[in-house]
Amino acid sequence: MGRCCVRCLPELLKSALSAHIASGYVITSLALILGKEGHFIATDINSHAVRVTQETLEAHGVHAELINTNIASGLEKRLAGLVDVIVVNPPYVPTPEDEVGREGIASAWAGGENGRAVIDKILPVADNLLSEKGWLYMVTLSENNPSEICLQMREKGYASRILVQRLTDEESLQIIKFWRDVDSQSEVKEMATNKTVRSRVMETLRSQFPRMPFLGSNNSNSS
Repeated sequence: MGRCCVRCLPELLKSALSAHIASGYVITSLALILGKEGHFIATDINSHAVRVTQETLEAHGVHAELINTNIASGLEKRLAGLVDVIVVNPPYVPTPEDEVGREGIASAWAGGENGRAVIDKILPVADNLLSEKGWLYMVTLSENNPSEICLQMREKGYASRILVQRLTDEESLQIIKFWRDVDSQSEVKEMATNKTVRSRVMETLRSQFPRMPFLGSNNSNSS
């Protein structure tokens, strides 16, 4: 994703939000690449992740506003329609529902049934916060049924593209980019009233995944 940021983001970016920040690598990279081009915000429900991210930012001499919160709780009104880039590495591992949101390190991976408990909460938040030209980047696992995630966003008027698909010994991961799209928006009403259109769109989305080449753990592809 770094190459994408270098090519495109400076012309677009005024504000960026990174949710579920882990060690803070993504928000730090954005701040390093773009410098003073934009305002950077990073959130995580885990206070330890926030502290580690602060250390990462300081070690690289850059700044972001760090907030210990769940996704963007408390920020919805302030940031509605103003965020140009959202990057999310959510808890996506399928686990028992009672593990979701627990304190401690488990909050970094526990995603509930199909790993979707947190992801399904992020999607409407992203829709509310993104600017008209905003982009959402999300990491998903194959068990999350990413084509269904793409369909949910399609029904909100977003197009999607799989930028990276990576196979490890234990996981099959994707990075998916979403953006508002006129053609997708025109399909929203049709999908709501015509099951055939919805099925056709779903099949199109599903077809993206088997065509994408799996990449080795030391390679990446971005656009």
